[in-house]
Amino acid sequence: MGRSASLFLDSGAFSAWTRGQSINLDQYISFCLENLDKFDVITNLDVIPGEPFKPVTEEQIEESARKGWENYMRMVSAGIPKDRLIHVFHQGESFKWLERMVKEGIPYIGLSPANDQTTKQKMAWLGRCMDYVTDDDGFPVVKFHGFGVTSLTLMARYPWYSVDSTSWNVYARYGIILVPKRRGTAWVYDENAESIFVSSRSPYKKLKGKHIESLPPRQRDVVLQYITEKGYRMGKSRFEIVPETHKLRENEQWAGKAENGKRMVEIIEDPGLTNSFEDRAMINMEFFQDFEKSLPLPRRFIRNRAVSLF
Repeated sequence: MGRSASLFLDSGAFSAWTRGQSINLDQYISFCLENLDKFDVITNLDVIPGEPFKPVTEEQIEESARKGWENYMRMVSAGIPKDRLIHVFHQGESFKWLERMVKEGIPYIGLSPANDQTTKQKMAWLGRCMDYVTDDDGFPVVKFHGFGVTSLTLMARYPWYSVDSTSWNVYARYGIILVPKRRGTAWVYDENAESIFVSSRSPYKKLKGKHIESLPPRQRDVVLQYITEKGYRMGKSRFEIVPETHKLRENEQWAGKAENGKRMVEIIEDPGLTNSFEDRAMINMEFFQDFEKSLPLPRRFIRNRAVSLF
């Protein structure tokens, strides 16, 4: 297709549902067909039951699952290739729908754990899903995608074909970078990562053990070694209080309000992780890429394995 990136199109059904809006299926299909050359994967327009923050009945869940199936069939009939179209199975729906997806030959299935469930509850549900999407030896019989799968435990435990998560971005916005554990001379990913605040504006700067500036020296050296090896730098900023009429220069960004109607400005003396959201996002993305590379191949689901929430 002449592209170096793989693009995944989400229908936006969940976002629309949270705003009390709806998406027109015919318009969505038209958009997909007009842009087939731009996307490698397209998500079916699934149907979310009920309304935000209100109890949902089993009847509503069943009706949504039925409508989602009908939407999938309409999208396929319209000419969207099955091997690029994901139909989504949601936690709470009857497993008869997942069984139907597999039996009727849907090659790429989305598994969507509920946002309000704990990691252990999601694991219990995903374990049941594996009975349908993997064989007796735990190898996948279809490709399956994890929607909103942010937990490293969940990523490592199941043989996903793909997952989506915005946690690398969310961490960066909160001023956090993810740092793998160090074992001997190697970075390891079979333990939970360290979440280290590095932002020069972080409120945790003086809280011991949270911000890189308050880490014990040995731990801080490990974090700095990881940053250096990944090709990043910490950076440096200073802060000044300025009038509200102040016009930002190229190396400045707003850093909050001050007293007497004035504002705080961050002056970037050396760009880096402390003052660049983009740098933090990139190093976090690289963490997840390295985590993926660390997973053993071939991927399979090991049933009756002890639960380890690392």
